[in-house]
Order: sequence, then structure tokens, then C-alpha cells
Amino acid sequence: MKKLMVAAFASLLSVTAFAQQPTFITNDLDTYVKQGLKDWNLPGLAIAVVKDGKVVVMKGYGVKDVKTNEPVTENTLFMIASNSKLFTGTALAQLEAEKKLSLDDKISKYFPGYSLYDPNTTALVTIKDMLSHHQGTKTFQGDFTFWNSTLSRQEIMNRMKLLKPVYEFRQNFGYCNSCFLTAGQVIEKVSGKPWEQYVQDNILTPLGMTTTHPLSSQIATYKEASKPYTTSFTGKLTELPYDNVDNLAPAGSIISNVKDMAKWLTMQLDSGKFEGKQIIPWTAVRKTRDENTVLSSRLSPRYPQHFQGYGLGVFEADYNGKQIFWHTGGADGFVTNTCFVPEEHLAITILTNNDNQSFFEALRYQILDAYLGVPYVNRSEQALKGFRQEMDETVKKTESMQQRVKGQSPELPLKAYAGIYTNELYGKIEIVPNKKDLLIKFGSHKYLTATVQYMDNNEWLLTYNNRAYGIFPLKFKTENGKVVSTEIKVNDGLEYDPYTFTKAN
Repeated sequence: MKKLMVAAFASLLSVTAFAQQPTFITNDLDTYVKQGLKDWNLPGLAIAVVKDGKVVVMKGYGVKDVKTNEPVTENTLFMIASNSKLFTGTALAQLEAEKKLSLDDKISKYFPGYSLYDPNTTALVTIKDMLSHHQGTKTFQGDFTFWNSTLSRQEIMNRMKLLKPVYEFRQNFGYCNSCFLTAGQVIEKVSGKPWEQYVQDNILTPLGMTTTHPLSSQIATYKEASKPYTTSFTGKLTELPYDNVDNLAPAGSIISNVKDMAKWLTMQLDSGKFEGKQIIPWTAVRKTRDENTVLSSRLSPRYPQHFQGYGLGVFEADYNGKQIFWHTGGADGFVTNTCFVPEEHLAITILTNNDNQSFFEALRYQILDAYLGVPYVNRSEQALKGFRQEMDETVKKTESMQQRVKGQSPELPLKAYAGIYTNELYGKIEIVPNKKDLLIKFGSHKYLTATVQYMDNNEWLLTYNNRAYGIFPLKFKTENGKVVSTEIKVNDGLEYDPYTFTKAN
């Protein structure tokens, strides 16, 4: 009889806990997500919501592979990309808590030969600066050279001295992946373990994140891995090759699923504890959330938010009177987010497999609105109109350029454009004739090429073999009948500014 009473009481508690969830979660979530997948041409999505120490939502929607129609589940793996950054910040804060380093240590203490473009910055830059994006470079500056490249971690660090800053040191926020790599490399100097082993031993394993992988290079071999997709430039859903960013691992190489990410977020909500055990010291968890960079102190036109800052691998803001922490992650074919609101004992993670959509963020805000008492506005519909307009313009521009390829001849013979071209940061590329077109081979990217087709008016069409890199117009600069240089652009999600390559022969 007592067992029956206990069971009935436990059942009542479960029903009561579920009933306390917002109506959006209990009644509307499935319909909202399914409509979102359709509206945003999104193959699949996985979500987990943690509330009051319990996982109240954990499920997948759509498919992880459009060819096989295998469904997304809570076990489906995605590249979480820059959501890896808080793992790096946490690891370094943990080492500080153990008195093995100080976040105010100079980078030169661990890498005496390390240098940035400005010698004064080189002398002053600290671990905390690296984790706070204080170097003065533009957002994503250098990433075309570094992302997916064959460069080693040390080679990336060596080339950072070629990144000319556009802002004053510590005065502006310029999102910097190579800076997070540099900070992450300090972990090996202090602990004797490379970043990936330290994160595995001190975070992933203690949290029971048994299906999470700290490195990205083997993702194609994992049975549960989702395929990556994009609709960029053409509007057509296209499968992409997997990224390999192990050389930038502390900035974005982790592969995970919502089942494991819910454990990470549960720890965040319980001051570094998981299942009653202190995994990360509270002092270290708190240190990651201290605001090191002020990003905004103005009222958002769309959200109930006034202030925004950055800690050690995590953004922070107010939201309808509560303090929220979050980050997003973007890899080719994947965009993801994590979010936690300690005051409300609430956390959210959303993982998706199309990198050209904002639904993953609209859904996060929709859930925040539901829990934090914000009047209902359909966040997906709110964002969709602008997205579709911008996408239509991009597709029209791409199609217009493609229609200009009509077999016309450039002003010089193809062999005049062929040769080795160099850029100080990137290094060498080779341009070779390819039937009636040109082909670019990128020296630091093993699998990346681009076809260059003549359009008209001395303008060419640049099409990468990896759609994630984009489709752009290209011109060659000539002097006295000879080609001297060209400018090459990649997708803004990779790097904003074009690279000038000078012809060497």
C-alpha cells in the first residue's frame, strides 16, 4: 500500500511539474517547430529545455539526412561550433581556481616568441584579453586563412602578427577565433594536456557527456551525425562537406547532441554541480560570467533588453528583468545555440542542420518569452519577412551573374591569368586554365577549389566547390597588358573583407 501511495505521489509531482510549464511549451511547441522547419527550409532540429533541475523538453524534429530521411533525435550529433568557447573559458577559469595560472597572465609568459601586429599589444595582452575579443581586429578577421585550413595551431598563432587591427587594443569588440585558440593553447602549457584532452577529462567525462567529441575531424564516421546543409546564394538546399577545425579547436570544434548539452546546462544552473557533485568550482563558473566587454547599453528595438556584454566565452544581457547568458555557434551546415537563466533555473539548447536560417534563434527567444512573461509575438514570423527579402535579392543577384556567362572571351588569353598568386596572410594560391575557364587551387585548403568563368566587362564569376564559401564576382587588375593581382571574396559568415592576391609569375 505504501509503495502505491509513493508511486501515486511521484506521479502527481510529475504531472504538477509538467503543468507548471508555459502553455507554449505544453501545447504549442510541436506545431511551432514543424511550421518553422517548413518556413525556413530547415531539414532538422533538436531541442532540450531544462527547468528547475529537470529536463522538461528533449526531442528531435525533422531529418538529419534528406536522402535517407533518418529522423533527428536527442542523440543526433551536430557541430556546436562557437558554443565550444565557454568550455575553453571554463577550463581556464578552473585552472585559475586551482592556482595553476591567472587569467591576467600575459600570453608572453607561456609563449615568449608570440607576437601580434602591434608590439605594445604583444607586451600587454593577457589570457583574459584573448577570451574577451579585445585585440582590436575585425570580427572574423583571418578566418578565411585559418578555418578548415591545413595550418597547424602553432602556424595560426605565428600568422596572427599579420592581422592588422582596425581598433585600439581593449577599446572594441572584434570576435576572434584565433585568439580563443591562443588562450586554449595555454591549457597544455599549464596542465601538460592538449586542450581536447583536458576538456575531455575535466568537463565531458565528469558530466557524463559520453557521446560528445571535443574534435571535429572524425564527424563523418559517427553514425549519429547529422548531415550539414545550406541554402546560401541559390536558395536551394545543398549538402556541404563537414568542417575540420581541429586546428582552431578551442574556438569551435566540439560535436554534441541535446542529450549531452542538457547535462552541461544543468551544471550551469546548479553553480557548477551535477547530480550533487561539484564538477567545476563555483568561483570558476562565476568568473566566466563576469562582464569583461561592454557591447551595448541601449534598449533593443525588438527584445526587452537594455544591456549586453561578454564574459569568457559567453554573452550576457538583461531580458525582461532577468539576467540571461547565451552563445551561438556557426559551422558550415550547422547553427546552434545555448542559453541559461540562473534566476529562473531555466536553460535551452537548440541544434540545427541548415546554416542559412534564423529559426534557431527565433525559437530560443520564443521560449524565453514564454517563461519570462513577455507578451506573445511570433518571433519566427517576425524574422522571416526580412530574411526572405534578403534571400530573394541574393538569389536574383546570383542568377543574374550566372546568366552573364555566355562563352565570351576576356581581354587577355587564359594563360595570361594563370600563375602563382600570393597574399601575405594567406600564402599562395594557384590559378590554372580549365578548358574555357580558370580554376583556383588554394594552397592552405586541401579540398577547396573555385571555378572562375568569364562574364563580361572584365568581370568573372567565382564559384567555390564548397557552397559555404559562396558565389561572387571577381576582377583581375592589369597593367600594361599584364595581370598583376586579383581580389578574392568569401562568404561573410567566414570573413568580411576580400583578400588581395598579387601575381608572382
